[in-house]
Amino acid sequence: MRMEFVFRGTCRTAVVFFLKIPSVALRTREERTVMRQNNKDTGEDATCSQSLQSLFSEWDNPVFARYPEVAVDVSSGQAESLAVKIHNILYPYRFTKEMIHSMQVLQQVDNKFIACLMSTKAEENGRAGGNLLVLVDQHAAHERVRLEQLIIDSYEKQQPQESGRKKLLSSTVSPPLELTVTEEQRRLLWCYHKNLEDLGLEFIFPDTSDSLVLVGKVPLCFVEREANELRRGRSTVTKNIVEEFIREQIELLQTTGGIQGTLPLTVQKVLASQACHGAVKFNDGLSLQECYRLIEALSCCQLPFQCAHGRPSMLPLADIDHLEEEKQIKPNLAKLHKMAQAWRLFGKAEECDTRQSLQVSTSPSEPK
Repeated sequence: MRMEFVFRGTCRTAVVFFLKIPSVALRTREERTVMRQNNKDTGEDATCSQSLQSLFSEWDNPVFARYPEVAVDVSSGQAESLAVKIHNILYPYRFTKEMIHSMQVLQQVDNKFIACLMSTKAEENGRAGGNLLVLVDQHAAHERVRLEQLIIDSYEKQQPQESGRKKLLSSTVSPPLELTVTEEQRRLLWCYHKNLEDLGLEFIFPDTSDSLVLVGKVPLCFVEREANELRRGRSTVTKNIVEEFIREQIELLQTTGGIQGTLPLTVQKVLASQACHGAVKFNDGLSLQECYRLIEALSCCQLPFQCAHGRPSMLPLADIDHLEEEKQIKPNLAKLHKMAQAWRLFGKAEECDTRQSLQVSTSPSEPK
């Protein structure tokens, strides 16, 4: 809205000229009447809603109890049991290898899991007491046990060489596998072919071609995998696995310069597949003695808390100590009924006091 002030004389009387008239002033009488009616209806709806809300708050439902507006008052003692549950979510149990030695087998569950008690703390006398109920995946547990045993069986039993590396068991391939590589890859394999013998690979470099290498020996687990596939009526897989293995080693040689690390990934994948096929499956019934032996073998593993493919082998179910602390207190219905009646009487008395104070404040003062 734009305004112009004109001062005349010494009294500085301001005369205001509106150069732009507000749109509200241009509304017709009918529009103003409709707006007033809408405002009136809105006020009546709000008043009706408030009266219904007050009526509902005073109504005692004879069938269903009304839930409190504040479910848990964190400032009172109601949050003590809730704090335990929240603590378990924010601070989950961290398993250690020491805990698994304290596991007590209970029984098999649904032919899929083994229920055990695990100790998360040591007693004062040094003995471990089981307080955490866990479920062990019988397939994942047996798969882990088989994988670590297969890894041990894949190496030669003799002492490590001067380099300190163990040598993988190898098997002769007849006729040798023919692989096509680049000249750079061929030179790299030629320079490090002695180191690759520790991984069960033996190369032959014919003079007839600069892009051809022959593989005369491969890791023994590759041959066992081939035999299992042929037994199931499937096609041969040895050449594909060897090609993947050589590509992996070439990439490592290019990046590390011949430094050998842990068990090669390709070998680990083949062993993990073998461990999975021969492990206990779901719906396989186990006796209590077989459950004992499986848990005992799992406790001797290097990585007991995951299967050959990285899935968890066990999960926590409940902490018995927390369950014992959470005692169910039966409510005193008679006492609650008396408290509800007292609260209603208190509310009515407070309402009467409010009305009386309003009447006193609105009444005209008496003449002196």
